[in-house]
Amino acid sequence: MKWKMNKRFIVVTVLVLFGLLSRYPFTLLDPVDPSGKAPDVLVRIAPKSSTAQIAAMLEQQGMIRDATAFRLYARFHGLDNKIKAGYYLLNASMSTEEILSILVQGQTATKSFTIPEGYTLKQITESLSAKGFIREPLFKDLLVNGQFDYAFIKDLPPGEKRLEGYLFPETYNIPFDSTEKHIINVMLAGMDRQIKELKLEEKAKALNLTLHQVVTIASMIEREARVDQDRPLISSVIHNRLKSGMRLQIDATVEYALGEHREKIYYKDLEVASPYNTYKYNGLPPGPIASPGRESLLAAVNPAHTKYFYYVAKPDGSHAFAETLAEHNANKNKYLR
Repeated sequence: MKWKMNKRFIVVTVLVLFGLLSRYPFTLLDPVDPSGKAPDVLVRIAPKSSTAQIAAMLEQQGMIRDATAFRLYARFHGLDNKIKAGYYLLNASMSTEEILSILVQGQTATKSFTIPEGYTLKQITESLSAKGFIREPLFKDLLVNGQFDYAFIKDLPPGEKRLEGYLFPETYNIPFDSTEKHIINVMLAGMDRQIKELKLEEKAKALNLTLHQVVTIASMIEREARVDQDRPLISSVIHNRLKSGMRLQIDATVEYALGEHREKIYYKDLEVASPYNTYKYNGLPPGPIASPGRESLLAAVNPAHTKYFYYVAKPDGSHAFAETLAEHNANKNKYLR
């Protein structure tokens, strides 16, 4: 009996479809605008929407010719109740078949953002807020208090700088309706991938360092280096100074302590009372000062084997390195005139 009823429904559906489609010089499944010049329209499919509700909405927005034809086509092809919720970019140049394929496969609309290497949490927050991707107060609260399932987060010092350096800088494509927590999570996932691929924890241990210390070193390399070939050399200076007990005296840490970028660091700036001021305090700062990229992370655990303790920036952005203070002063006289 059940098979007979299903068979009768299929026959009736086919007849209805044939009747609907034969009444017009075009089929009701064709694009509303076959010119191919229709603009994209952002369409939201709400969770638990029925096919009838979706069809009515699509017809109202001018995406399909006929809601009934859409419903019958979906039912006939076994797509009823398989449409996934979310935001979609559709346009009137798509046929009903194309639209249903997108909705069933869940090809939701995405948006992208790029975090440049060397950005701080403050810069990342301001950039995402300016794009309208986040609500800034909620985003900041999640940076401090959000729960994220990554092993490296468990040992991070609490506070507003907790995730500094751990939001990996690259370009991300995310669903259009991504939440603030999801945005943070995808960037943390980016860092987690680097930690695993580069074997940072194992390499840090071989250097008698923690992962947090390695990321901190990488962040300083990121803010100091302008060309890739300098990264392992700057890393060697940092490691050499740490081993010898010398203060790191890295300008980028002073900028971070001051809370703003400076074209030039003055002697008075070097007195800022902050544990991030490596001119004033020995050892590494409490944590990263920016988000390091892959090359800086690599350099942090693979320093060049040198006897360098000093470097100075050249006009072209590269650096001159020196083993002694006398050589360093000569480089400063040469390049900082």
